Formats: sequence, C-alpha cells, structure tokens
Amino acid sequence: MNSSNLRWRALPGGIWVLGFGSLFMDMSSELIHSLLPIFMVTTLGASMLTVGIIEGIAEATAAIVKVFSGALSDYLGKRKLLLVLGYALAALTKPVFPLAETIGWVFAARFIDRVGKGIRGAPRDALVAEMTTARVRGAAYGLRQALDSVGALLGPLLAVVLMLWLANDIRSVMWLGVIPAFVAVFLLWLYVREPLTPEKKVGSKVKVPLRLTDARRLPLRYWMVVLLGAVFTLARFSEAFLVLRAQDIGMALSYIPIVMIVMNVFYAGVAYPAGVASDRVSQRALLILGLVLLIGADLVLAYATSAIQVFAGAALWGLHMAFTQGLLSKLVADRAPAELLGTAFGIFNLVSGLALLLASGFAGLLWTEYGAATTFLSGAGFALLASVGLLMSARGRKPKR
Repeated sequence: MNSSNLRWRALPGGIWVLGFGSLFMDMSSELIHSLLPIFMVTTLGASMLTVGIIEGIAEATAAIVKVFSGALSDYLGKRKLLLVLGYALAALTKPVFPLAETIGWVFAARFIDRVGKGIRGAPRDALVAEMTTARVRGAAYGLRQALDSVGALLGPLLAVVLMLWLANDIRSVMWLGVIPAFVAVFLLWLYVREPLTPEKKVGSKVKVPLRLTDARRLPLRYWMVVLLGAVFTLARFSEAFLVLRAQDIGMALSYIPIVMIVMNVFYAGVAYPAGVASDRVSQRALLILGLVLLIGADLVLAYATSAIQVFAGAALWGLHMAFTQGLLSKLVADRAPAELLGTAFGIFNLVSGLALLLASGFAGLLWTEYGAATTFLSGAGFALLASVGLLMSARGRKPKR
C-alpha cells in the first residue's frame, strides 16, 4: 500500500490531465456506444454480421491512422497538436449518431470518430512515456487507463438513468452524450503541457526525415510485443457483443447499458493496481492471468441465461482488460527508442486494430450462423491457445521488467 501511494504521488500532473481528458471523452463515447448496437439492430434494422463488420472496420481505421499520427508526432516533436486535433474530430462526430436515419450514417460517423481516435492515440501514449520514468511507467499507464475506465463507467450509467428518465428515447439520450466530448477537448487544449525532452529543446531541428524505413530501427524485442498484442486482440472481439448478449437473453432495453457499467467498474478499479504491479512483478504472469480471466468471461457469457450471468461475464472481461491493456502499453514504451515512441505505438495499434477487425468480423459471422454461444466459445478457445503459447515461450527465459 505504501509503495502504491508513493508511485501515485510521483506521477506528474500531466498524466492526470490526460487521464481526465480520456475520462470525459469516454463518458461521451460509451454513453452513445452502449446504446449504439441496440440502436443499429432495433431502429435501423442492421444484422449481427453488419454490427461486427462496422465495429471491426471502425477499430481497424483507428489503428491504421495511429501509425501515421505516431510517426508524424515523432517527426514534428509536437504531440499535443495531434492529440487535441484527434479529440476535436471525435467530438464533432458525436451529433451524427442521434441524427442517423440509415446504417450508412452510423458507419460514416464511426469511421470519422475512429479516425479521431487514431490521430490522438499514439501521440497520447508517447506523451505518457515522455512524462514519466521507467520506474513508475506502469503506474502511469495504469492510472490513465483507470480514469479512462471511470469515464467508460459513467457513460453507460448515465445512459441507464437517461433512458429511464426519457422513456427509452435513444436519440435524445445520445444528444446529451455529446456534451462531455467537448469538455474533454477544452480540458486538453488548455492544460496539457509537453515535457521538454532533448528532442524538443528550443531551436532544435528534427534529426531525421519521416520515412517508412524508421520501422527497421525498432528492436526485435519490440516486435515480439507487437505480436503478443495481436494475439491478445484476436482472442477478444469488440465489446459491442457484450451489449448484444444482454439483449439476446431478454434484458429490458433501459437496463442493457448496465453491462458496460459492470465491465468498467472492474476495469477502472483494478487498472491502476495492476499497473503498479507491472512495475514490480512478473509481466508474463500478469498477461497469463489476463488470458485466464478472458477465458472465464467467454465461458460465462457463452452459457449465460440470466442478467446476473451476463454481468458476471462482463466483470471478468473488465478484469482481463485491467491486467493487460496498460501492461502492453508499458511493454511498448520500455522496448522502443525514445525518438520513435510515436511510431512504435502507431505500429502496435495498427497490428492490434487489424486483428480486432478480423476477430469482430468472425465473431459477427459466427453469431449470425451459429448463435451467441459459439461466438464466445471460439473466443475462449483462442485465448486458451494464446495462454498455452505464452507459457511455452517462458521456458528457459524470464521476461524483462
């Protein structure tokens, strides 16, 4: 406890600003997205396969853009500019969702929203690394993830309250979700300060031109983390399927966002302690624990017949995210050269995003053809294979901290 408190106090204020920016944007996004799968299926008449493809393409788009924004932030040495631009673009798309009359509107808005996420993602993750030392980096990523998850918790919670208050008027509820997105933009614009690293000193010039061959300068141990991130993502498809599972078992429309609330309670509550732990204990052990939790979540959701069982599966899903997402970011930061941090995060997120596109499309196809149980059982099977592979890779080798 004392060590955890010391690490908490050692974190710079900029980490908190980035965290609260993520909190408000996620509050907006998750308020809308906790209702969006149901909106697409019930109001706009989309199929499960369509939902899977839209979610997969949206996340893959964000991943692809992260490569370019990350490399550009390395080249310019100005990560805040891209950070705020990405958040602003995402905020501007939020009103499109309640205005949508066809699935094409939703697709376009999700696409542009994810472009915004892609623009901000890698520069933000690189900023976290630049603001901290290696000794507290896991705690920093854990704290940012925790605050992000608090927003992802508050969004669905507000969705439930507003759906009850507004008699299930989904469009009106989504309109109210627009407000926190703009709060996030102004907060980051006013209060983020970039650290003065050696590469950013006044009067310094960019040392190398922006080129694709920079990727060759990234070490093998970094590429192993990229592969690891892709494997984890293949085992975990879009969280939209958690919402659809709640609807599938017959949960009342107003209460479906509780699924995301439960997931994010556990994600937010454990992300920071898990981040602190990643600075001190075996990282491979934490990753294996994360996969075991994902297997448990998939099995519970596959056989769920009641709301309580769906909530239990969502809780395990949130724990899985808490133990793995911040740790993977730490591994990228620890293994990439300082001058290529943005590029490193961009490539990592590109590969993970393409894996999510594949996983979500496949999950939607399985759901359409064979039902929900098969979808979640396939996820459990892949997570089991990933955990076995991670255990076998540990033979005779201890991971770096």
